[in-house]
Amino acid sequence: MGDHVRHAGRPEWGNGQITAAESVIQDGRACQRVTVRFDRVGLKTLSTAFADLRPAETLVSSEAPTDPLLADGPAVQELLSRVPESATDPFSTPRKRLEATLNLYRFSDRGGSLLDWAAAQTGLKDPLARFSRHELEGLFQKFQFNLDAHLKKLVRDLKKADPATLTALAASASPAAKQALRRADAAR
Repeated sequence: MGDHVRHAGRPEWGNGQITAAESVIQDGRACQRVTVRFDRVGLKTLSTAFADLRPAETLVSSEAPTDPLLADGPAVQELLSRVPESATDPFSTPRKRLEATLNLYRFSDRGGSLLDWAAAQTGLKDPLARFSRHELEGLFQKFQFNLDAHLKKLVRDLKKADPATLTALAASASPAAKQALRRADAAR
């Protein structure tokens, strides 16, 4: 209790503090059911059997600058337009990189999704405190371009090395990710 964590699969939720924890058994494995108060989404009850919770300082230091508000123009633009390390890590398996890449297609340039994307990329609780909506929309377009280029490369590599993995992940992908996979396949 009291630990500060981030959900690695949902960085747009921001930092959270564990407010309650109890030991439970999930699928025959000991784990914890924790209640976390996140900066951006409030209280969530999660099982550590499924949620990838990490100490807040670990994810912040590896995924975003410690204080993005102090960063200047080109550095911030690069931060927002790059594909996150979870999708590009060369030491990760191609399957994990593709899963992480397809998961990024949950963001769009509309409404709250745009703000969630900016929060996930920068670590800011309120991205509109630093950027105008117009700036975020333009930076999202650059991010989308980089993400599509990255996906094309992953698809090309997986078609050669492991087409079964590509087929399995494509079948379980979200509609936006499936559409991106079709574009990537058509562009080869």
